[in-house]
Amino acid sequence: MSLEDEFRDQPEEIRWQGRFITAKTRGRWEYVSRARGIKAAVILAITPEDEVVLVEQFRVPLGRPCVELPAGLIGDDAGGEGEEAATAAIRELEEETGYHAGRMENLGEYYSSPGMVTEAFTLFRAYDLERVGPGGGVEGEGITVLHVPRAELPQFLEAKRAAGYAIDVRMLMLLSPLWFKE
Repeated sequence: MSLEDEFRDQPEEIRWQGRFITAKTRGRWEYVSRARGIKAAVILAITPEDEVVLVEQFRVPLGRPCVELPAGLIGDDAGGEGEEAATAAIRELEEETGYHAGRMENLGEYYSSPGMVTEAFTLFRAYDLERVGPGGGVEGEGITVLHVPRAELPQFLEAKRAAGYAIDVRMLMLLSPLWFKE
């Protein structure tokens, strides 16, 4: 019997639910989901100077700062239900980095860790960037905006890793030239 056959008819049970996370089981399988079906937008932004715009933020579950692409939740604020993913991406890019994107290209939906989390994110490529503010996120996020020349990205990430920083898995795609065809 395949894993799919084993779990197909098993009911999904909620074991615990918080404001943003829900712990679930299906048969013997344990996993978590975003509460209320919330998804995320992740943004790949490259300046005209060929610098990747990244963010650095302390992440409580990891107990250390993490280097990441700018990202945020879609429709998570009261009254924000039904927010379009591209609208959230534009908003989050501005909040976190201070850049406004004139255009967002949807690069598809992806899953962050499908063996234990149902979380999906939509990846966007930001174009026509204009600096409109300092970034840093909303109060309490403690986001530092980073500008890393694409050619120096592997060395930058290795230096951060050596300094004890966590590195978000999405950094792997930045190391592939396939993501940067114009």
